[in-house]
Amino acid sequence: MRDAAPVSTPPRVLPPNDPRQYDDLAGEWWRPDGAFAMLHWLARARAALVPPASEPDALLVDLGCGAGLLAPHLAGKGYRHVGVDLTRSALDQAAAHGVTVVHGDATTVPLADGCAAVVSAGELLEHVPDWRRAVAEACRLLRPGGLLVLDTLNDTLLARLVAVEIGERLPTVPRGIHDPRLFVDARALVAECARHGVALRLRGVRPELGGTLTWLLRRLRGGGRPVRTEPRIVPTWSTAVLYQGRGHRSG
Repeated sequence: MRDAAPVSTPPRVLPPNDPRQYDDLAGEWWRPDGAFAMLHWLARARAALVPPASEPDALLVDLGCGAGLLAPHLAGKGYRHVGVDLTRSALDQAAAHGVTVVHGDATTVPLADGCAAVVSAGELLEHVPDWRRAVAEACRLLRPGGLLVLDTLNDTLLARLVAVEIGERLPTVPRGIHDPRLFVDARALVAECARHGVALRLRGVRPELGGTLTWLLRRLRGGGRPVRTEPRIVPTWSTAVLYQGRGHRSG
């Protein structure tokens, strides 16, 4: 009598934007050509908005820090980098890259009012059920004159097409990582930040086309070899899909 063939367990299917996806993808965070590749490109672009610290040990709070992808791009700028995230498997990796980690929700951050010289909210707001509460927390954490930097997806049909219908079919974005119902209207975001004392200025951004096409071709043809060139995130005239924000808290 033959032994029964082993039964393989199919990968679990989760709802869009389910946080458990990040545990399933824990091994992808630091692969520069992996499922989170574009987050590396965005982290570099976001860090470019952050000036060197004006005083020793100034605090930078990284909301939705994931595995700490911002950390290498802050090296030498003089900040004490504190990362807040819900996913423990990601926080373990962030800690290994020098981030002081806090397990918590971006809408109820267990840190003091006005503690931060900089708050970063990168690729976060389009993943939280109530982005206005996350914005309120980010602004609360900022000291007077403190800097808020962020990037997110606009609540437009074009963003849904590009980020979900097209983007999630490419090897740069995991399938189901977004729920387009949570995308953030750019004008509403500016108004919400103003309500909390932060004058936010926006600009559209996108991956450079030539570099991205080259990256994709190497990624698809490389047979597992690491991709050598990382595309840059560059400004664009429209905020209709992906945009950055930068603003200081008044006072």
